[in-house]
Amino acid sequence: MKSKALPILTILLIASFLLAACSALPGGPGAGTPTPLPTVISQTNIVSEGRVVPRDDVELSFATSGQVEEVLAEKGDLVKTGDVLARLSNREQISAAIAGAEAELLAAQQARKKLDDDLALAQVQAAAAMSAANKTLKDSQYQIDNFTVPQNMLGMTPLEAIAKQKELLDVARDRFEPYKYYPSSNDTREDRKEDLDTAQSDYNTAVRWLQLETNLTEAETRLEEALKDYQDLQQGPDADAIAAAEARIKAADENLTAAKANLDNLDLKATINGTVVDMDLVVGQDVSPGQPVMRVADLSELYVETDDLTEIEVVDVQVGQKVSVVADALPEVEMTGTVESISQVFEEKRGDITYTVRIILDDPDPRLRWGMTVVVTFE
Repeated sequence: MKSKALPILTILLIASFLLAACSALPGGPGAGTPTPLPTVISQTNIVSEGRVVPRDDVELSFATSGQVEEVLAEKGDLVKTGDVLARLSNREQISAAIAGAEAELLAAQQARKKLDDDLALAQVQAAAAMSAANKTLKDSQYQIDNFTVPQNMLGMTPLEAIAKQKELLDVARDRFEPYKYYPSSNDTREDRKEDLDTAQSDYNTAVRWLQLETNLTEAETRLEEALKDYQDLQQGPDADAIAAAEARIKAADENLTAAKANLDNLDLKATINGTVVDMDLVVGQDVSPGQPVMRVADLSELYVETDDLTEIEVVDVQVGQKVSVVADALPEVEMTGTVESISQVFEEKRGDITYTVRIILDDPDPRLRWGMTVVVTFE
């Protein structure tokens, strides 16, 4: 719906013509004496229909398919940009792939760096690298030799131990969660807390074990590379080695980027600050990429958008212009606002070229809701 107030200029002109006609009649007022026309000032208001909208809103969806493992937000929660709102499963496998890709990338970068130095300096560095790698290997071997595998992890590899302890840690955390805010005098809480601390310690030990094994493997690899580099450098720079090192870095970096993207795709993150206004997500649910599962709106400020100002009217509207707003649901309340933006993109509606104007409300009535229809008067 859109209406436009009858211009005062038109009314006054009609009245002037009528007055002049009456004066021309015999015996009419002012007969024989010219009657001057009054000064006319044109004042028109543009009236348009609009809707209440939030500052911003966005529909969120996962970038990959999978099964929902966690839902970390509820309808009505306030969230910030970057907050994780939900997670898909399969995290441990992807995390292991990232760790492997990072180790490979590091090794590739180190190998390439050695080739950047001139031959004489590279020979000296290769000799120093051999010494350092040998010491690192000894240190790593010493730490492994002095590490005692816990009884509950015997027969496992470090990765198997981490996976098992992570599972036990998750169980302990879930069992402790309902009692987290109970007083320390509660026996059940203390028992669950002790179980959680033990599970966390066992998990840390498994991670430490894997780190020691990884350090040893990396130290052995580093020593072998240093020996080979030193021998190659005695024969001069090798263009093929440089090309291979660069290709290795590229492949490792691509693998790491892909692995990190896969992990990041498991998280549903807020892209704006706001409130969760709608959600269609439960644990165990299967989702598809691009499927809307949550909506976040920034309700910190309310706006009005009107999208039916014609090309004739929009030229009389300016950013910063004051408007009055009356909601259909609150006819007794007149609010004020200010034009914040005028779209540069047009639409064609019912044969008219129209533009969208966005208005920020100065002091919106607390009863106002997103989607309400309002009448906007541009003063």
